[in-house]
Amino acid sequence: MDSVVLVELAAISKSYGGVRACRNVDFAVRAGEVHALLGENGAGKSTLMRVLSGDLADYEGTVTVDGQPVRFHGPADAQRAGIAMIHQELDLVPGLSVADNIFLGREPRTRLRTLDRRAMLRETRNLLRRTGIDLDPRRPVGDLRTGEQQLVSIAKALSLDAKVLIMDEPTSALSVAEVDRMFTVITELRRAGAGIVYISHRMDEIGRIADRATVLRNGSVVAQFDAREMTAEGAAEAMIGRPVQTMFAHDPAAQGATLLEVDGLVVPRHRSGRRDPAGISLTVRHGEIVGLAGLLGSGRTELLETLFGAGGSWRGSIRLDGKPIRPRSPRHAVRLGLAFVPEDRRISGLALDHSVLANTVLSIVDRIARFGVVSRRQEMSETTRMVHDLRVKLGSVRDPVSALSGGNQQKVVFGRMLLTEPSLLLLDEPTRGVDVGAKAEIYQLLGRLAEGGMGVLLASSELAELVGVCDRVIVLRGGQNVAELPTAHAGEAELLAASMGEVVPL
Repeated sequence: MDSVVLVELAAISKSYGGVRACRNVDFAVRAGEVHALLGENGAGKSTLMRVLSGDLADYEGTVTVDGQPVRFHGPADAQRAGIAMIHQELDLVPGLSVADNIFLGREPRTRLRTLDRRAMLRETRNLLRRTGIDLDPRRPVGDLRTGEQQLVSIAKALSLDAKVLIMDEPTSALSVAEVDRMFTVITELRRAGAGIVYISHRMDEIGRIADRATVLRNGSVVAQFDAREMTAEGAAEAMIGRPVQTMFAHDPAAQGATLLEVDGLVVPRHRSGRRDPAGISLTVRHGEIVGLAGLLGSGRTELLETLFGAGGSWRGSIRLDGKPIRPRSPRHAVRLGLAFVPEDRRISGLALDHSVLANTVLSIVDRIARFGVVSRRQEMSETTRMVHDLRVKLGSVRDPVSALSGGNQQKVVFGRMLLTEPSLLLLDEPTRGVDVGAKAEIYQLLGRLAEGGMGVLLASSELAELVGVCDRVIVLRGGQNVAELPTAHAGEAELLAASMGEVVPL
């Protein structure tokens, strides 16, 4: 079965102005295989998949489906040919229900041509069950967390019954347990003869789920691997074109006095207003990077949002440098010395249509304005300094931030927060959807900040990231801390066991 070629792209080339996004790229997907597509942000992966998914019709080269040449003129054409794509930036309508989103434009009808809502709800429940998520199909998508929305998008793709499924960073917002469930779904699809294109920056996932991998750099194919024999170092070197030194460069800094003390903090769970019966207690010292581990819904994001004054009502106590604080809003939290990099930069972190310059100085307008008028000189000076210090790759600071790669967009979010000169940096999935080169730079940045005395509280679903970056990790479950593990003596297995409620062998 795996010898049958479902789709083949031959000599695909595409330019945007003077920029060559793809150069004579060959790529094929066979029945029953997972073919990983790797490369830094801007390497050409998105352009190639836009061709395959029908989102881009103006290109050179040929696309063949089941041995027949085709030219799609829109995603609907590709879907009719059995090709579906799950985008990294989710294409869900927040105001509609889960069921409405899954069947949008394809709603089941009765014999009288009226909407068959009962059938739609029944089929939605079946699809959600296949993805391993328990949700009310009538619940508005806007009320769901990012990870839950990701699983809804997977269910939507399953509803298309596609023979080729393109998955772009499908696990970027998922916890370990949700990743396991999704891999189970992928295994079922493979057994049924479907082909999967799997795009991810997580090297451990590639070796676990993929059969082979193709690496793009500067729009060209530079390497192909048997994914089961591929090493993270070899793939990363092919992606960035140079040897990768040390991904995790952080050495424990000389830690100072206690910076943050959280005692019995009870935060709202989800957006229903329900509260957990127990609270969260933890500390962060000056110069220390503390990780937050836990499954989806464990309370990681709610904790960070509460600390930043954006989490709704709560009870318990928060002390910063020994003084009790009660952040009333994000603006108030910034004045107290806190900064927050949210989970979804495109929704909560950036104004995509505005320039890099406008996004960067947004957090310090009060500081660089006199009598309500922003100093253009200071505005440019602060932005230029940030771009230089964080090595942001761009054409001009006046370019829209949407023109930047994912890694550089994330650096702009970091830069804007760091301009507030915080003492405590709160991070929620800081490397989500970021390529390996940008990840290494972010890790190095966190190490420098800790060495300078800043405290960092970092929530991540990537256990390797927590072990490699943090000094110790607090494990949350059900809105309370259930374990604290020093990373010098614990690894990914211990974190996973604690997150799932198992005994941790130390």
